[in-house]
Amino acid sequence: MAKIVRGQLKQLVEAAIFVADQAITFEQLQLTVLDGLQVSKKMLKEVLDELTLDYQARGIQLVEVASGYRFQSMDSLSPWLSKLWQEQAPRYSRAMLETLSLIAYRQPITRGEIEDVRGVSVSSHIIKTLSERAWIKVIGHKEVPGRPSLYATTKEFLDYFSLKSLADLPSTEAFLQAAESEQNNDQLHILSEDSATQTSKELQTNQTVENNRTLPTLTSTMVDDPELPDEPEQIH
Repeated sequence: MAKIVRGQLKQLVEAAIFVADQAITFEQLQLTVLDGLQVSKKMLKEVLDELTLDYQARGIQLVEVASGYRFQSMDSLSPWLSKLWQEQAPRYSRAMLETLSLIAYRQPITRGEIEDVRGVSVSSHIIKTLSERAWIKVIGHKEVPGRPSLYATTKEFLDYFSLKSLADLPSTEAFLQAAESEQNNDQLHILSEDSATQTSKELQTNQTVENNRTLPTLTSTMVDDPELPDEPEQIH
């Protein structure tokens, strides 16, 4: 087998991941571009780790997702990078995201079990959309009357959300901390708004008749996006 120096190996691996149409696995690298070269698994892993560190502080990063290694832009840059494309990113309803979350965290799960947790029926449009996006799939049937389908997430789901495995999903504790932080921010926002409103009233009281101007009304800037329409959900 031909030998290759470490510097050249690093360049070759970097270029291979860059030109690949999709994420490329450790094994695929060994069986394709590194075939016939004297490269140990340990050396390849070290090179991949070095490349990951090299790109860590740059706009493009090397990440490992469920389907393998790929280059992708930093998440924090997406608001600006999205301007390169005219079409808007798809938006999903709360009902769809709740359904996807239940499948991700409680898989395998049936449609009826999802409905029991949410308290409303799951629209066929939601299941169809998630299936068409290849985020969920049927992996079997539960051995109960009717043999309902069992749903689970796919590699495409993990890749889309830049996850290597289901173990990388946020924990329950992370959700609770985020909810608590959001609640605290809301309380601070309300207190700040009340204080500003009181100041506005005081200023209005001190205004003279000749200064016939009105202070702007203070309104909350936190407006929820409207939920996208789904098929009407029936409450159980």
